[in-house]
Amino acid sequence: MSNDIAYPVFRTPDLALALSTARGLMEFGRCEFSDVSVYAKFRSVAEVRRVAKELPEAWFQGQTEYEESGGVPWEEQPPLAVGVQGLGLPADPTAYEGRLPVECGLSELPVGSIEDVFTAAIGANAGWINWEILSWPDAPEAGFHGESKHAAVTLLFNSHTRGLDKLVEDHTILVHVRSAVFDGVQTREPYAHWLARQRGLTVIGPGQRL
Repeated sequence: MSNDIAYPVFRTPDLALALSTARGLMEFGRCEFSDVSVYAKFRSVAEVRRVAKELPEAWFQGQTEYEESGGVPWEEQPPLAVGVQGLGLPADPTAYEGRLPVECGLSELPVGSIEDVFTAAIGANAGWINWEILSWPDAPEAGFHGESKHAAVTLLFNSHTRGLDKLVEDHTILVHVRSAVFDGVQTREPYAHWLARQRGLTVIGPGQRL
């Protein structure tokens, strides 16, 4: 079993520039089977409802405790506990008590189908667009074979880390490669540097793992 590691290669407060730059890097590795997923966290009911109007097909799920779901049939659990599409969000404000932050996501969509509307909807919330099933090319001059299994590009909105653990006021692009550690050294980190250079970018921080 192998894992990925993602290196930050660009950061800007300009939302449009962040998206266009991420797309440029993604296109370098795009192939027939590439897809895109989106995810965000909302810390207020107002933001959940606003985004649901713009992304009615997205799935929303609130926080839960094991005690409230253990032994309870799935169909008897609150909609926000099991996940509900935007069109089916509860109208009653009390349904959100104890559920924040609410997570929102869509997965394995065609490239180009969701990125613009999601970027327009994200606002000041933390989230990401993740393009995966890419195919990074060989870099024989750098001594690296290509990469498919762990080839991806992530655009982080209002966060510097994949865990979305702290809100900031800029956006970060990550390039993913296979994690390969030998004697404590990430031996494929130079490949991430090479990939970034192909689009005029540069690695600007340490690799991130989930």
